[in-house]
Parts: sequence; structure tokens; C-alpha cells
Amino acid sequence: MVSLERGRLHYGWIVAAITFVTLLAAAGIRATPGVLIVPLEQEFGWSRASISLAVSVNLILYGFLGPFSAALVDRLGARRTMVIAMTTLGIGVSLTSLMRANWQLVLLWGIVVGSGSGMMALALAATIVNRWFSQHRGLVMGVLTASTATGQLVFLPFLASIVEHFGWRPAVLTIAGVGLFTVPLIALFMRDRPADLGLMPVGAAAGTPPVPVAKGNPVTAALEALGESARSRDFWLLALSFFICGLSTNGLIGTHLIPACFDHGIPEVMAASLLATMGVFDFIGTTASGWLSDRWNSRYLLCWYYGLRGISLLFLPLALDSSIGLGFFAVFYGLDWIATVPPTVRLTADIFGKEKAGMVFGWIVASHQVGAAVAAFGAGVVRTYYGDYFDAFMIAGIACLIAAALVLRIGRTKRRDPVLAAA
Repeated sequence: MVSLERGRLHYGWIVAAITFVTLLAAAGIRATPGVLIVPLEQEFGWSRASISLAVSVNLILYGFLGPFSAALVDRLGARRTMVIAMTTLGIGVSLTSLMRANWQLVLLWGIVVGSGSGMMALALAATIVNRWFSQHRGLVMGVLTASTATGQLVFLPFLASIVEHFGWRPAVLTIAGVGLFTVPLIALFMRDRPADLGLMPVGAAAGTPPVPVAKGNPVTAALEALGESARSRDFWLLALSFFICGLSTNGLIGTHLIPACFDHGIPEVMAASLLATMGVFDFIGTTASGWLSDRWNSRYLLCWYYGLRGISLLFLPLALDSSIGLGFFAVFYGLDWIATVPPTVRLTADIFGKEKAGMVFGWIVASHQVGAAVAAFGAGVVRTYYGDYFDAFMIAGIACLIAAALVLRIGRTKRRDPVLAAA
């Protein structure tokens, strides 16, 4: 599987490793609000709805900057884009330790950190994978996607322990330092394209033309990609299903599972460890999903993923009252958390082509983050006004079952892409 070029490990695998580490650090930053909601509520008296507003703004910016990030990578290169993004994240997170008012949380965590996160969106990973890999694209995309789960695995219990023993400010300064640590790593080892090193993409046959270098304004390129893809029914099916994906994952579970556990008498550190356990199984599930998307029909994979996720969310209110049930939920839901990404990337590239896959997928991710923002804010409102998260979990579970039916229609047009038809 590991490709050699001129007797050495192909540099594409080094690029993938640097991207993995960077996405892991960015994921740790994005997961941090889960351990901040309760201490911010206790120190400042802010409601969960008002705290969730900042998280929602963050998620929306993360989504809508994704396609522009993909276009920016085409214009500036992955290395410079990643350096700018991680520097913005590190500075933004550091400044949150000084905030005293809720509007400052919205400004710093919502806008500044959201902007930095948007530049490190999954569209960046999709662009890098399509540039550097001709073979193993699904597997590599699965591993890079799983880095978001690994970020939770590595950081959440540690951050929750810092919050419990030292307060939330040392926790945010710690994760900010982790983000800034990646900047010199990216600057030293990241490369933009295989051609820069005189290489072909991993597994590409000799003479295969490289993905063309985009020219022109990156904003215009991203908007043009949206205009072209929006004329396709498949785009809207992918976008709507990914909206539901965001609604049912980082918007709901990633943001509110720890506070929901706290409501049921489960300490924050234990709840963070539970979320981290889910991260372990998600790493396994998402990596396996990438491997499967190279071999099986991606539509059917998505149908199974959304259906099983919906069942697990409908079960969650019962699981919260039982340690055994909660452990079962962590394993079952964890295997499925973001396993939807590799087959969605595969379908996007097959339908719209490798050249535009990054930007088109960026717009699909934007719909994912709108769904996440709706769930993050909506679940906070539900908890504030009804005292629990039951209705939020039920709505998300039913939505996933609807998505399971929708994804079967992708690619079912009269004139189908021959690559998609064979997938």
C-alpha cells in the first residue's frame, strides 16, 4: 500500500501525515466548547442558549469558509493556507481567556476561531487527497476525516481534567499552544503539489496529467463552482444529507453530550472520556469507511450509516440513565459518527470531477455546518426552555432516518456518470 518513488517513501504519505496532525490539532480546538459550556455557565451566569449561539456562529463560518478555503488552496497553496489558519486559531483561542462578556465569546470563539476553523475544513483535506493520491483516495480521506475523532480522543479528557483542577482558562491556553505548535511543522514539511518535487501522485500511471492549477480570483472560483453544481439534483441530495449529518454529530453530540451527561449526574471528566471513547471507535469506523468506499457502492454505505445513526440517537435518552446503555451508545454511535465523509467525498469527485471536487465538497460541508449550527443553538434552546435534551435527540434521530432514504436517490438521474454507475 505504501508507495515508493525513486527508492523512497512517496512524499504524498508525508503530506498526508502533516495534514493529519494539523487537522487533529484543529479538531481539538473545535471540540473544546464541549468542556466549556458548564464552567462558563457557572462563572458568568450565561444561559446554554447564549453560549450555544457562539458555537453556532463558529460552525456556520467553519462551513461557509470551506469552499473559499479550497479555492484559496488552489491560489496560495496548502502550506500558506494552513499556516494562516492555525495562526488565526491559536491567537483567537488564546484571547478567549481574557473575555468577560458574552459578546466577546461570540466575537472570539464564533468569528475569529470560526474563520480559522473554516480554513482548515474538510474541503482542504479533500483537495490535498485529490492532488496527491490517485490510488487509496478513500482510505486516506477516511484517515484524515478520522483525525477529528482522534482530536477528541487525545484532548477532551485532558482538557476536562484541566478545567476540573485548574479552571477553564488554563484549558483554552493549553489547546491554543497545541494549535500554534503545528505552524512551524507545516512551514517546514508541507508541500503543495507532487509536481513541486518532480513526482506523480501516489499510484498514478506515468504520463497522467496533474490536476490543473487554478487561476483567477478564489472567491469567484468558489462561487462559480457553486453555480455549476447547484444545477445538479445530486448536489442538493448530497447537501441535504450532509446537513442532517452535521445536525446529528458535532452540532448536537459534539456540543451537548457532555452537558447532557452532567444533567444526569455524570461528572464532566467522565463524560469527556465517554466522548473520547466514541472518538476511538469513530477512528476505526471512519478509516474502515474509507476502505469500503474504494470498493463498495457509496450510496448504500451512506444509507446504512444514516439509518444506524438514527436508531442510536433515538436510543440515547434511555442510555443516559444507564452506564451500560451509555457505553453501548458510545461504541455503536462512535463507529458511525463521521463515517459518512469518505463515501460523500467519493460521490462528489465521481459526479463533479477531481478538479472541482474540493470546492464542490466545500459547499456540501457548508450545508453540514449549517445543520450543525442549527443543532448546536437549537438544542441549547430546547435545554434552556424544557430542562432536558429529549426533543433534540428525537428530532435528530428521525432526520437521520430520512437521510438514509434520500441518499439512495443520488446518481439516479437518466444520464449518469459512468464512473458513478460502476462505483
